[in-house]
Amino acid sequence: MKNKYIIYSLLSLLIAFLLYNKFFSTKAKEVSAATAGKGKKKNGPVSVNVMVVKDTAVRNQIDITGTIDANEKVSLVSQTAGNITGIYFTEGTKVSKGQLLVKVYNQDLQSSLQQIQAQMILASDIHNRNKILLEKEAVSKEEYGTSLSALNALKAQANVIKAQISRTEIRAPFSGTIGLRNVSPGGYLSPSTSIATLVNIDPAKVTFSVPERYLSIIGKGSKVTFTVESSKENFNATVYAIEPALDANSRTITVRAKAPNPKGLLNAGAFAKINLTLDQIPKTIMVPTECVIPDLKSSKVYVYKNGIAVAKNVKTDLRTDTKIQIIDGLKEGDSVVVSGLIQIRPKSPLKILKVIK
Repeated sequence: MKNKYIIYSLLSLLIAFLLYNKFFSTKAKEVSAATAGKGKKKNGPVSVNVMVVKDTAVRNQIDITGTIDANEKVSLVSQTAGNITGIYFTEGTKVSKGQLLVKVYNQDLQSSLQQIQAQMILASDIHNRNKILLEKEAVSKEEYGTSLSALNALKAQANVIKAQISRTEIRAPFSGTIGLRNVSPGGYLSPSTSIATLVNIDPAKVTFSVPERYLSIIGKGSKVTFTVESSKENFNATVYAIEPALDANSRTITVRAKAPNPKGLLNAGAFAKINLTLDQIPKTIMVPTECVIPDLKSSKVYVYKNGIAVAKNVKTDLRTDTKIQIIDGLKEGDSVVVSGLIQIRPKSPLKILKVIK
């Protein structure tokens, strides 16, 4: 037992010696003093860039999305059934209004028309002869009326056959570009068969929706600009029609504009990024968005004044991609700090590296 107490006593003395040597010896105090000296830094000025505030004109704009539509688009079909005797267009080319595109067998109708026309010639001669004889009172009015009625009946029959023949000829209803055909010569064409799609996209239609609060500033004749993924150009369009009722779910109204498309750069179904100008503010203050520090109750910026940072509460409004409008709290000529904001506190000394104008 005595040996155990002696061992515990020696261990306690050893631990006490080690602790004293680490924290209370002269060497430990020197190391602590040196470390404390290294941790102390002098409070020098913070290097910053500043921007001199000035009044600028700015456009109040919103970015919305829309869809490119064709000015006219139709799936060509036949009004009658029959075998195709001719195809008179090339896929992907432009066609003119009234141009013959496809023809269906109509030889039987053509023969019937020729027969009627031959009968019309005879009936016309009889009618003209009866007209002369009626003037000489050589025939009765009933005979003259009968010949006139027979001629008119034949004319009506000829018109019916001509209408039937016209149904066997599929013509372009408007000028445009015809797409890929779905039929071949000799094939059987029925009214349910789509021949091809005809599209007119000059001008192109741009359809988009506008929030309810902007209804008062958009109307027929309003100008919009937009871009599409397939081109780097900016396109202009003019509003020509507005849906008369709001969408009950989204509280937006559908607007349609027309855009000239002489180069064919716009394609039906394309996605459009639309920039709509609401109004123009002729005189206001715009600063970089990173200048403004949001707070719970308000926002603030730092202004360089007499070599130090002065915090100013500001009111903001309109935002763009890179800037924000200040409607209260700044005046023309103020030097707003635009960099080094993390290191700045009120009354921090500042050193200007660059002045942005």
